[in-house]
Amino acid sequence: MDVFDILDRLVAFPSVAGRPNGDIAGWIETYLAEHGTQVTVLPGPEGDRSNLFATIGPANIPGYILSGHMDVVPANEPQWSSNPFALRKEGERLYGRGTTDMKGFLAAALAAVPTLAGLRLARPIHLAFSYDEEVGCRGVPHLIARLPEFCAKPLGVIVGEPSSMRAVRGHKGKAAARVIINGRSGHSCRPDLGLNAIHAMADALSAAVNEAEWLTHGPFDPAFEPPYSSLQAGVVAGGHQVN
Repeated sequence: MDVFDILDRLVAFPSVAGRPNGDIAGWIETYLAEHGTQVTVLPGPEGDRSNLFATIGPANIPGYILSGHMDVVPANEPQWSSNPFALRKEGERLYGRGTTDMKGFLAAALAAVPTLAGLRLARPIHLAFSYDEEVGCRGVPHLIARLPEFCAKPLGVIVGEPSSMRAVRGHKGKAAARVIINGRSGHSCRPDLGLNAIHAMADALSAAVNEAEWLTHGPFDPAFEPPYSSLQAGVVAGGHQVN
C-alpha cells in the first residue's frame, strides 16, 4: 500500500473525538504487525478508546517518536459537498475529514514502515498514536505514562500536526481554572437580604482583566504571537431569574 491507499483507509474510519476508536486502532495494529513491527494497543480508562504504540528497531536504546492522533473533529458542516469520510481527489488536492489534521501524517508515517522495517536502524523509530486529542488531549497522558514499559527515554519527538511544512519548535502551554462563587438567594426588591454571586464574580473578572493587561508588559518570547502570556475568561454563567 502506498501513502494514498493508507490515507484512503484511514479517512474511511469516522473516528470522531469522544467516540469509540477500536476500528481505526485495530486496522493500524494489523498493518503494523504485518510488517513485523512491535505494536501494542493501549486501552484508555474510558474502555472504548485506545492509544497505540509501536517500535521499529531496538527498543532498549533512546530513539525518536513520530507522534499523532487518530481522532478527528465532527464533519457536520454544511459546506461538505461530498462524503467527508470518503477520500476524494480534485486536482492536486485530497479532500476528506482528517486529511490535514492529522490522518495525512499518520498515513505518511505508516507508509514509511516497510522501508524502515527493512533497515538495520542504529536507533529506534517509535509511532505513538493517541485518541481524543481534539477534545482536550485526553488520550496522550495515559500514553505518556506507559512509555517506560515500551522504550528507553526518547531523544526527541516529531509531532505531525499541520504547520504548512514549517518546523515548529515550541508550543504555548495552557492552564485553566474554574471559579465558583456561591451566593444566597433573595429578591431583587430586597437585595440587602441576599448575596449576589454575579456581583462577586464581577470583581474576579475585573481582576482577571487587569492581570491580562499586566501580562502584556512581559516577560517576552519573540518566538510566539503575541510574545507574552495571555489570559482570558472563556465562559461565564450564573443566576436563575432576573428578579
